[in-house]
Amino acid sequence: MLVDVEKIATFPWSPLLAQIRTPLGRTAVRWCGAQDDPAGPYHVEWTIDEEITWGRNAKPATDSSPRIEPGGHCVVLRGQLHLMEDGGAVLALGDARILLELTERLPVGVAGTWVELYLDREKISLYPVTL
Repeated sequence: MLVDVEKIATFPWSPLLAQIRTPLGRTAVRWCGAQDDPAGPYHVEWTIDEEITWGRNAKPATDSSPRIEPGGHCVVLRGQLHLMEDGGAVLALGDARILLELTERLPVGVAGTWVELYLDREKISLYPVTL
């Protein structure tokens, strides 16, 4: 996904955080590039370093459009959930596909639906990639 990094900040108690703007919304998440990377557009790979538990940090979405929203130290990712043959799951978030680690099997009928994930911003990582 192409994101626009507005700024990169460092705090003594947390990893690098990047304030990003995407067509789906703005938020701050963990930046896995260099601290001195300049502001500007970057193609990135998303990773989520938090297990997904239905009913705790994942629930049905009230809207069927992709979205990224801040919520304090939490970030809300709204996308379409797809199950993989091996029991894993993938969140389709715009043109990005994010692999999810599940704590347990998802409820019947959830595959292919729109969901919202509520995640700590430091558990969502962006890795700049070269295309």
